[in-house]
Amino acid sequence: MAEFKHTTVLLNEAVAGLQVHENGTYVDATLGGGGHTSLILQTMGNTGSGHLYSFDQDRTAIDYNQQHLKNAIDDGRLTLVEDNFRHLTTALAKHNVKNIDGIVYDLGVSSPQFDDAQRGFSYRLDAPLDMRMNQDQKLSAMQVVNEWPYEKLVRILYRYGEEHFAKQIARKIERRRQDQPIKTTFQLVEVIKEAIPAAARRHGGHPAKKTFQAIRIAVNDELGALEESLEQAFQLLNVSGRISVITFQSLEDRLVKTMFREQTSMDELPPGLPVIPEGMKPKFKLVNKKPILPSKAELAVNHRAHSAKLRIIEKIK
Repeated sequence: MAEFKHTTVLLNEAVAGLQVHENGTYVDATLGGGGHTSLILQTMGNTGSGHLYSFDQDRTAIDYNQQHLKNAIDDGRLTLVEDNFRHLTTALAKHNVKNIDGIVYDLGVSSPQFDDAQRGFSYRLDAPLDMRMNQDQKLSAMQVVNEWPYEKLVRILYRYGEEHFAKQIARKIERRRQDQPIKTTFQLVEVIKEAIPAAARRHGGHPAKKTFQAIRIAVNDELGALEESLEQAFQLLNVSGRISVITFQSLEDRLVKTMFREQTSMDELPPGLPVIPEGMKPKFKLVNKKPILPSKAELAVNHRAHSAKLRIIEKIK
């Protein structure tokens, strides 16, 4: 099988944040190339009763790691779960797991997904418009671009891409697809470039970056899946258990920051209470109040790390 080349960002920091112990039950919600899974297994060791469940909805990642991590699977320390992490509770219940001691999320698209032209994730590689992380699902980028109405396109471009020229791009897509379907990534890039004023195209990176991000998030319902999964993770976590989340764009980070704040906040308490009743204290605490960022050394060797942020939360009661 071909090498699944992916440099895991904030690898040591995210796993260290879990405080892995040899008898714990852990989840890697985003298996990918197996970077976090390998380090969790190494940290957990093989002398205790610890077990790791690693999720991925991408069959390519599952197939690769069945060989790459064969020893850990064979000795009973690792179970690969081919599923979306939004099904965390039900998928773990199939293995009689009702509580966990830690979970790590490494969000976004893996390098192999970006680098495989046929997956259609990259605006730099010509390929059929696809962008499905789960290749068995029906909805693809081609359907979004060619079938979704103008209003819906505008909404996702604004909401998921924070694209200032959302209306112009959506209108140009609408007109182009009336003549012929937009079937490839480069055809879509051409439409986007035509829609954005020349002066604006000279600044802020590739003109198609925000639109491709928006369509990818919509195709995979990434923010909805993350919100559902984190809500389940809060419930599954044992006391002293931790959640590590690595984000790569502002929408993900804002959602994680908000959800973590909701779990650790005492804003609803009446002001001036001399003693906070035990039952009203938060069940979680932030491990790091500000996100952990990649080091200069990591940034030097991995350009995809530049936007990464790591947030960690711990269950305290």
